[in-house]
Amino acid sequence: MLYAIAHFLRDRMPWVWDLVDAINSWLFSLRYGRKLHAVEETVLKKYSQETGFKVCRMREVDVARIVEFFARQPEEAFTYFKPHKFDAKSVMKLQKNRSFLAYLLVDESKIAGYCFNRSFFHGKGFRGRMVDADYRGKGLGTLMNRLLNEIGFGIGLRLFETVSRDNVASYRSAMSASNVRVLKELEDNELFLEIVNR
Repeated sequence: MLYAIAHFLRDRMPWVWDLVDAINSWLFSLRYGRKLHAVEETVLKKYSQETGFKVCRMREVDVARIVEFFARQPEEAFTYFKPHKFDAKSVMKLQKNRSFLAYLLVDESKIAGYCFNRSFFHGKGFRGRMVDADYRGKGLGTLMNRLLNEIGFGIGLRLFETVSRDNVASYRSAMSASNVRVLKELEDNELFLEIVNR
């Protein structure tokens, strides 16, 4: 229900969505800010050391580089991935939103992966990810799911995700990185999942 309302507001009433988003960001920061900072420091350092990628917060990366990452992805990459707009203005807004916990995997100067928990002050988060076309098939989707789980569960969120069975790579990644419970079967062969903390 919350998922449907969020998508309705985002797509049909953007001014309401922006207001709700700003209030949520403020409340989320009040509730989770200190704990989040400590968990992020530990988890991002760990994944940077273990993976060979620099794992950093979205707000630490230049907007133009992030926009370029989205622009170079093939059109089919966006068939199932539409969590927000991908222009500079939208990316800058997300960088300022303290409840949008977004991270990038950077390989030297190139962004190899993008992932996020869109989080809410009442304790829920919705995760998503995109792997650069040149880095597919290397397990980065699964790696990013684990990163999102460690940060989300580390601060006490319940995590959710929608995934299409038709999006085979994303579906396999979601299933292999996490224990999941199917909450609902949606239209277009999509599943609404709760990620279960191990």
